[in-house]
Amino acid sequence: MNAPIDLSMKNDDVLRVELEVFRRQHRDLDEAIMALVDRGTADQLTVQRLKKQKLRLKDIISLIEDRLTPDIIA
Repeated sequence: MNAPIDLSMKNDDVLRVELEVFRRQHRDLDEAIMALVDRGTADQLTVQRLKKQKLRLKDIISLIEDRLTPDIIA
């Protein structure tokens, strides 16, 4: 998951599918973190690791959204 993501060889349709997959993973991680914190069973290291994965997914989502959204100079 720490490997850099290469978007240059992917077409828009593939990127849209990947975007939805990454958004779902991001939501799942958010729910998992909340569940662990609410139950009080999680150690801080696990929560930090999950939050780091969630931030990485957010960065990937932003990259894909930037690629799919055209730059319009007003």
